[in-house]
Amino acid sequence: MKLIGLVGSAAEQSYNRILLEYISKEYSQLFDLEIMEIANLPLFNQSDDQTDSVAIQNLNRKIMQADGVIIATPEHNHTIPAALKSALEWLSFKIHPLENKPVMIVGCSYYDQGTSRAQLHLRQILDAPGVNAIVLPGNEFLLGKAKEAFDEKGNLKSEGTRKFLGSTLGKFVQFIEVIGQLDGAAPKLPPEDLEAKGAIATTIPDIDKAAEDWVEQAAAAVGAVSGNTYVELDRGILTVDQLNYFLRSMPMELTYADSNNQFLYYNHCADAEEMFAKRQPGQVGNALAYCHPQKSYKNVEWVLQQLRSGAQDVIRVHVPTHGPDKYVVHNYQAMHDEAGNYAGVNEYILDFKPIVDWYLAQTGQALVGGEVDAVAGASKNAGETSAAPAVDAVASASKSDAPIPAKVPVAAASVDGVSSASVK
Repeated sequence: MKLIGLVGSAAEQSYNRILLEYISKEYSQLFDLEIMEIANLPLFNQSDDQTDSVAIQNLNRKIMQADGVIIATPEHNHTIPAALKSALEWLSFKIHPLENKPVMIVGCSYYDQGTSRAQLHLRQILDAPGVNAIVLPGNEFLLGKAKEAFDEKGNLKSEGTRKFLGSTLGKFVQFIEVIGQLDGAAPKLPPEDLEAKGAIATTIPDIDKAAEDWVEQAAAAVGAVSGNTYVELDRGILTVDQLNYFLRSMPMELTYADSNNQFLYYNHCADAEEMFAKRQPGQVGNALAYCHPQKSYKNVEWVLQQLRSGAQDVIRVHVPTHGPDKYVVHNYQAMHDEAGNYAGVNEYILDFKPIVDWYLAQTGQALVGGEVDAVAGASKNAGETSAAPAVDAVASASKSDAPIPAKVPVAAASVDGVSSASVK
């Protein structure tokens, strides 16, 4: 179980940080606790929106990916510190990673009451619209006289305190498991603009995204280089021609859709009829909405939401409609720029069977096991689980509506290709 421990103080020396470090070390058999700081977050100001800054998006992704959050708060003037309040404002302004997220509150203070009033206020904040966290009721851990509570190694001295903390953390783990069974426990993510009506820094304006010659028009508009012109990459220098040779030689179908949900590239390694995802040259430049049948929009949006929010970094789906002699997997990989901001989706489609066959031949091994479900690839005696409803592929969905696998046991669901375009 993965938890985030949020230090509610921006101070360099904090007993609440020491408490979280103790929890991380002492209760590692219960969960993996990653400690996150708020000191590097900008002060909340809705007129200077920094939701997309690296620090805030990193915290957003970490919380989204976690099973639960433990917030350790000091008490300043009978309430929580300004830095913690500011952090929670960012996490409830345009992004909502705490929505339906199990949260436990702990706190240390110099005096006897152990942050009781700050914890009361924090519970009210976490229950506010826009935050909507699910806070562990009761089980208050209030550590007073923090200066005397820890030894020189950062361990709690009192045996009774250790037992009570352990009991409370055990209940929080059970609480997370119960919440996970409730309908609607997953956070509601912002809708995706599948028509790419907006713009990002790299959007080429004033060209119809649905134009058959979008590539040619866009290249002329920005003076795009081609042919033997050299391009400096992060670790190499290639000509544009060499880049094309390199990408076309990849033993997989590659597709890129940017963070504005515009389909910008695929490695044109074969004609559409010979591809797993039947892309056409004229589809490059399209908004993703134009690359999929309307009935698949909800599924396309789900995959993009997972990747953009950081709930998942990659979604893999076996698509069995290519025949029993292949094991084709659609992979949807989130992409990020150097600052950690979401930069779009890399869909790569690969037939794994030749690789598996080669491996078995090289090692002299053979595949053995129980009865296998040919559709899902899952053993029938292993059970089937998925964290989300079945969805059809995000990019490779063709408007011809090829059959969709009935069930695929992946971290999310069965999807039909994400970024690949389909026949108009």
